[in-house]
Amino acid sequence: MDGLNQYDAFISVHKPQLQASGVPEHFWPQLFRKLKHQEFDAGSSFSLLLVDYGEEQRSEEEPIWTVAVVKEGGIQANDPTEIYLVDHAWTFRADNARQLLNEHPPLVNRLAIMMGIDQEALPSSVIVSKILNDVWKWCNMYSLNGEGLTVENRMPIWYVMDELGSGILHSNSPNCRVVPFIHVTEQMTYSLLFPIEDLEEGDQLYRDFVEGVPSDCKERDALLLPWHYTSLAEESYTQKEAAKEYFLAGHIEESLPDPDVAPPLFDGNSPLKVYSEYDMVNQYLTDPGFEIVQSPEEADILWLTSHFKQYKEFSESTPNKYVNQFPFENVITIKDLLSIVCRRMARKGDQDSLEANPQWLPVTYNLKTELVEFVSYYQNRAHKGLDNHYIVKPWNLARGLDMYITKSLTQIMRLQQTGPKIVQKYIENPVLFERPEVEGRVKFDIRYVILLKSVDELSAYVYTNFFLRFANKPFELSGFDDYEKHFTVMNYSQFQLRHMKCEEFLERWKVQYPKHPWDSVEADICDMLKEVLQGATKVGPPCGIGASAQSRALYAVDLMLEWADGGATIQPKVLEVNFTPDCKRACEYYPDFYNDVFNVLFLDQENPDVLRKIV
Repeated sequence: MDGLNQYDAFISVHKPQLQASGVPEHFWPQLFRKLKHQEFDAGSSFSLLLVDYGEEQRSEEEPIWTVAVVKEGGIQANDPTEIYLVDHAWTFRADNARQLLNEHPPLVNRLAIMMGIDQEALPSSVIVSKILNDVWKWCNMYSLNGEGLTVENRMPIWYVMDELGSGILHSNSPNCRVVPFIHVTEQMTYSLLFPIEDLEEGDQLYRDFVEGVPSDCKERDALLLPWHYTSLAEESYTQKEAAKEYFLAGHIEESLPDPDVAPPLFDGNSPLKVYSEYDMVNQYLTDPGFEIVQSPEEADILWLTSHFKQYKEFSESTPNKYVNQFPFENVITIKDLLSIVCRRMARKGDQDSLEANPQWLPVTYNLKTELVEFVSYYQNRAHKGLDNHYIVKPWNLARGLDMYITKSLTQIMRLQQTGPKIVQKYIENPVLFERPEVEGRVKFDIRYVILLKSVDELSAYVYTNFFLRFANKPFELSGFDDYEKHFTVMNYSQFQLRHMKCEEFLERWKVQYPKHPWDSVEADICDMLKEVLQGATKVGPPCGIGASAQSRALYAVDLMLEWADGGATIQPKVLEVNFTPDCKRACEYYPDFYNDVFNVLFLDQENPDVLRKIV
């Protein structure tokens, strides 16, 4: 392939990326040439300089390095040759950063020098911890997108540029840009450095660390906190109900049923026909009151795992069928919306408190829409000496993916840039469970199944055979990158999953916590679940779950227990509500699980041994 054809091929693959990154087209031919010849010539035009503070002590915000133009005659922004490749010193994911550093001592030395960490007389473990604490001021991020990529492969990838790239300082009036670039044919990632205005010899390089954020807004002050401290404590941290438009943003269009359609009526002498997309229903629904069928057309009940949205059409064309979903139930199954609807149950008069309100909802902020409010909340807690550990979660992922626990405001501000996230107060004093096989007390979470029968006259049940997940290592409020210490979702990872039926748990609970009878704990849990549903139905669609005479639903609620009142009482805390949860374990533990579920939802037949009406 000749040079011109090679360039055309390069552009056909990389043009969308170059355009999305805002790399001016006049630089593209030179970029192609430098990539082809692996030409890293930034050192001929720029010099990395150590900033000399003399006898004065450098403050934490003051730079260690700077980069200056050394090219004779300076640099012109319209010169098509003035684009430079910048190599990356370190590429990592947040969950493997410590492991990578422990395995590569020369990398630790290089990063410590770059970050100005004094290594003298410090053990390597302390140096590694300092690097992991400081790296959020030095790293940048990209993520991969493309057909066929798993969710795991789309997780953010962090990188630290080489010394020259990392030495470029921030300015609100930048004179250059640095953007990540994935060379697809090489499967290599670089950064591209290019001027956006003419530079004279001796000029220092400045780039904007938070590109695209307006210069006159408080959000920019918040995002620049890793490099420049600003107090936002005087800003309000009070949260307001989101507008209707927020609930609809990015939401698949959904219709509401005809309110005059009556609930389906059936001949009680014939079994109800069930079409299910979930194999566990087909396998374990054995009650003679139901019959599994192979097509939705012949079914009386549709048990779907895909999202159902056409309620109006459903009520008009098939008024005598049920479906296992409610209109706009996403207000409880998406994490950011769940926190909004739960706050409707807050106690009046306590809105300005720094404590959770309601008590069963961990304080939760949306890092896109409530960034300044969160920073104010964090800084006000810091001023009062209150605990400031948080868990950062994507609101649209599950299975523990892309979650981080930290008390570093710097890290949280950087994680904000990786996609839609909520930040939630971490439960720093959880009720723990003694596991002799791991020689200590571990975190655990509990899953309860909620059965929602009606919204207009709220009616719901809890399945009282709950399900448990345990951490694999004894809990302590440290080592937050140790997954097995702080997380309980083991069944989607390489870690060992420890099962325990609730019957065994309850026997052990009596021994471990004799002053806290489970009946009392479960009563508080049921009150909490009732309030979650009340908050979610207090307002109509799209800001709340909609009524539908043809709807019945099953949700799984994950929760934890926290010591409250100085350790005197146990407070349940809701974590998330799951749409079409995996009920394989429920069926294996309790083969009549779906018989009990379907009987109460569709035949009004309760099994009091396993079902408790909460509202």
